[in-house]
Amino acid sequence: MAAQYVSVNGGLVLADDAKIGVSDLAMHRGYGIFDYFKLVDGKPVFIDEHFDRFFNSAREMHLDTGLNRTQLRSTVEELITMNNMPASGVKLLLTGGYSEDGYKMGVPNLLVMQYPLNFPKENALESGLKLASYNHVRQLPHIKTIDYLAAVRLHPFLGENGLDDILYHKNGIISECPRANFFIVTAREIITPTSNILKGITRSKVLGLNIDGYRVVERDFGLDEMFSAKEAFITSTTQYALPVTMVDGKTIGDGKIGTVTRQVRHQLYKLI
Repeated sequence: MAAQYVSVNGGLVLADDAKIGVSDLAMHRGYGIFDYFKLVDGKPVFIDEHFDRFFNSAREMHLDTGLNRTQLRSTVEELITMNNMPASGVKLLLTGGYSEDGYKMGVPNLLVMQYPLNFPKENALESGLKLASYNHVRQLPHIKTIDYLAAVRLHPFLGENGLDDILYHKNGIISECPRANFFIVTAREIITPTSNILKGITRSKVLGLNIDGYRVVERDFGLDEMFSAKEAFITSTTQYALPVTMVDGKTIGDGKIGTVTRQVRHQLYKLI
């Protein structure tokens, strides 16, 4: 079921009537930021952390949100009430605004949109994801911008090769997936990269988990260490933790979801 309403610059409009003009800098230069959180039983999950990141991204990109934190919270709550979609995702999108010359920033446009929540396919939970490594670093990776150029461009490649997603690296040093953080599991550690990444909200929750017999560590590692890992998994807002069982046609661990990934997923589920 699609959402009936969208918020544009603080006002609710019917989704079919929600529009921004063609001179917006998001259209001409891909300049803008966003954030995304989900609702479970109608309640926002980790909304304060997502707001923190959204407002930080806006500051980093010199964009005025137009609404303060309290006003944005009220806007989100009104949208949630009007759409009545208890299991859904909410996107906050802030554009570069209407530009006089297609280059300079204008007054930003703030859109708040709601979408049905797409849950992971059951086979992904057991058989795991198949990824392909790709030498690429997003511009300003620490900011949640709307720049997904490389990931969108590679969609046909994924479909043609039966793959689920891309795993970015820089000259062999792993960073992230386009929409998820990446972890490996060794004999005693759960490790996630620290360079050239967006520090995800779910990632931050994993860093605080207590997994018996393991330390959760932030440090960079390369493709070779990944291929020798016992397990690998990704984390994201919508997917909790999903196992990764193959990268570049090579099997990770025994090619099945591991016990640590199951524990992480279970603890995240309880936390959420």
